[in-house]
Amino acid sequence: MQFREFGLMLFVEHYEECTTFYRDLLQLEVRNEKETLVAFELPNGYLMVEQGGVGSEQEKSRKQNPTVLRFDVESLSPIVERLEERGVHFSKKGLKFDWGTIAVFNDPDGNRIELGEINSSSGSYT
Repeated sequence: MQFREFGLMLFVEHYEECTTFYRDLLQLEVRNEKETLVAFELPNGYLMVEQGGVGSEQEKSRKQNPTVLRFDVESLSPIVERLEERGVHFSKKGLKFDWGTIAVFNDPDGNRIELGEINSSSGSYT
């Protein structure tokens, strides 16, 4: 099957806070904006943040949200430092696994986001 690109839809309760978070703190480029959604550019796809979800004041459990947004980066430490300077709070930094290292934070709705510095033993490595 030939797909043009990949899209991920994230339904949120705190829409304004989440769109500001992804646009201003993570600095994702806005692709398109409508009344109830914003689509952000990702390599080979997009992240669409839409109204209509359920938020949480703490990180959602896997039962509440079995999805994790993972953004792989070349070098983890400088990205973590830059995001902290912008006000992002990391719940975990430098979690080491045999396949790489991650840092964990949440968006305003409690959706888990990971930054990953992965190596060739990762299941996602090409």
